[in-house]
Amino acid sequence: MAAKVTLRDIAREVGLSTTAVSLVLNDRPCKISEESRRRIKEVARRKRYIPNQIARSLVTRRSQTIGLVVPNIESRFFSSLARRLELGCRERGYVLLITNSDDSPENDAELVGLLANRGVDGIFVVASTGSEGDPALRSALEGLPMPFVMVDRLAEGIACDKVAFNNEAGGYLACRYLLDAGHRRIACLLNVASNTGRERLAGYERALRERGIEPDPALVLPCAYYIPKAYEVAARLLDTDATAVFAGSDNIALGLLKRLYERGLRVPRDYSVVSYDNSAADVLFEPALTSIEQNVDELAAAALDVMFRRVEEDELGEPEERILMPRLVIKSSVRAVGEPPAEVV
Repeated sequence: MAAKVTLRDIAREVGLSTTAVSLVLNDRPCKISEESRRRIKEVARRKRYIPNQIARSLVTRRSQTIGLVVPNIESRFFSSLARRLELGCRERGYVLLITNSDDSPENDAELVGLLANRGVDGIFVVASTGSEGDPALRSALEGLPMPFVMVDRLAEGIACDKVAFNNEAGGYLACRYLLDAGHRRIACLLNVASNTGRERLAGYERALRERGIEPDPALVLPCAYYIPKAYEVAARLLDTDATAVFAGSDNIALGLLKRLYERGLRVPRDYSVVSYDNSAADVLFEPALTSIEQNVDELAAAALDVMFRRVEEDELGEPEERILMPRLVIKSSVRAVGEPPAEVV
């Protein structure tokens, strides 16, 4: 293995000090002629010099790394978000360190501390279900010496930058669309243990009340954001008189569809379904699911913009909260009441 090229090696060949070479290669201000700059960079390229980021960080006080805490990297939504954040960081010359909390509040504070101890320049935090008000997470976040942005799942009472979609509006759009199709007995499978689930439930209830329908607690089926849990909970749906279902995530929708299909039931012949996220269902099931879309590109772009204004521009000031609007993507999983069912193959 060839020996690693150092600043001293380059300085020796060009006949200048290691300080001068370091300033040029790190694009720092210095009184060095353009010809010397050209020679330094030419020798560095020829010798395939690789900068020592640890040493550089001691000078710049930046590690060129950003951390991410995510609840479930196997989720299509969160894996897509992580990918777009990673691309955005890389385009800016940063590395994204991704940690997975397994949707456990106990892990959130620990991972935030781990990333902080690694010297990251900022942290994106997607809180686990139920950790929005966790005192350990709050203490860890409030003690951070670097900027952090809460993304998608927001904690109340923590003064920080926050970027998320309007979940109440998404629940409202989903339920209103089913109401417009003539459905009145609309069940919902939601993770009411999380702020996002409770907000989507509030939107569902608002849409019902606007039509003079009092929400029926028997049609609200609490469900975690996992396919096996949704499959279990969906058995209870079959004991109701619901004709339509609002599923609080694509994973919940997939667990629901698995249960229905095993029973010989079909969407939308037997149940109309509106899902949430618009991330995975088209790949796995027919018909394509009508869904509330949280555009991951838009969410990641907003989070990156907020983060790097803090990191690179050293911008202080009041915390910023960006609430984005979801949209309804209409596909093939809702049948109007009274409309003849399509032939099931």
